[in-house]
Amino acid sequence: MRTFSLTVGLSLVLGYQISFAQSGVAATSGSISLTLQDAMQRARQYSQQVFSANIDAQIAHQDAVQAKAALLPTAEAQSGYIYTQPNGTPSGVFVPNDGPHVYIDQLNVHADLYDPGKRADYRRSVAAEAVAKAKKDIAERGLFATVAGDFYSMVAAQRKIANAQVSLKEARDFQDLSEKQERGGEVAHVDVIKAQLQVRQRERESKDAQATLDKSRMGFAVLLFPAYNQEFAVTDDLETAPKLPERPEVQSMAGESSPDIRAAQATLQQSTFGIQSARAGYLPTVTFDYWFGIQANTFAIHNPEGFNQLGSSVAAQVNIPIWNWGATKSKVKQAELEVQRAKNDLGVAQRTLLSQLDIFYTEARVASEQIAFLRDSVAMSAENLRLTRLRYTAAESSAQEVVDAQNGLVDARNALDDGLVRYRLAIANLQTLTGAF
Repeated sequence: MRTFSLTVGLSLVLGYQISFAQSGVAATSGSISLTLQDAMQRARQYSQQVFSANIDAQIAHQDAVQAKAALLPTAEAQSGYIYTQPNGTPSGVFVPNDGPHVYIDQLNVHADLYDPGKRADYRRSVAAEAVAKAKKDIAERGLFATVAGDFYSMVAAQRKIANAQVSLKEARDFQDLSEKQERGGEVAHVDVIKAQLQVRQRERESKDAQATLDKSRMGFAVLLFPAYNQEFAVTDDLETAPKLPERPEVQSMAGESSPDIRAAQATLQQSTFGIQSARAGYLPTVTFDYWFGIQANTFAIHNPEGFNQLGSSVAAQVNIPIWNWGATKSKVKQAELEVQRAKNDLGVAQRTLLSQLDIFYTEARVASEQIAFLRDSVAMSAENLRLTRLRYTAAESSAQEVVDAQNGLVDARNALDDGLVRYRLAIANLQTLTGAF
């Protein structure tokens, strides 16, 4: 009996270490083993939201390129031929033409010397690109929170399986002990029945834990693979979670890297340039054109009389807006309203950031503080079960006390795993505001 008690004691003391070892085995049993970074990289490939945000950012960049190009001079070649029906006069039927045959072969350089509307539109497009990039970061950080939630759901399920297996072994050991005690006439048959019921309960829990893992894997696979039934496992990194920084440091990181604030600020800047673009409707524009080439009745450098036909022409134009039935005034008012909305959105984004920062930080801090207590609970529950079984072996405790001690240890192990997952998810949520730390 002493040898058996010693073996039981060692198994209980090492039980939770066994659950960690089995969890590590589960993490490598699939055809593919993924870390959180691996999962995030795969999710980016198949996330429609991130894909769309990335495309929007690229489109916004091209808009900025085009708006900048609109400020620069352009050059184009013009080549054409105009035929006019002859009527016996030098010009032909159409008087504006200078002959029945007009050949055009010119190079035209055009420049907008002064166009405040286009300059404002360029700055506006740059701000719009910044908005699109910030929204891309928002989509990626939102995806990170989703991936982290699914990832650690699988980690928790893997640990629950390991816990269930260890608990099932403990229940079977107790069943074997109660049966030996019954054969020796030391306990009643009811103790054996209690032990058998406990084994059945642990078997159900083990199957339920496996089913939970399978469902978590299939749901997570939708984000990671083209086929949802891809077999894979996740690496258990709950014991290597990053340390929670101090509150001022977290607030500083959030203020510097929050994509929501950057998007709101860029939107306000975009709206401000929208006012400048609208007000440009009150201002004149100046354009310049330069042509070099041939526009003559014969396609030649010199005409039949020997005069030169190859030459230059310059034109400058000033457009002054006078009256457009209040359209420009309406556009300015519309742009001012956009600025008011952007300012309000920025204020809401700042308040929301502070609120979420407080919520996520408080959750992470509480989860971090509880981990040590949960570890102590596991250690005390394991010791309680060890001592209760020793007392049961010495006929000093009942089977019900052993069953209660086993249940207490199962609950403590699962609570610790849930606490570790809770802290990891709290960190993931906080990092959607601060970025990685």
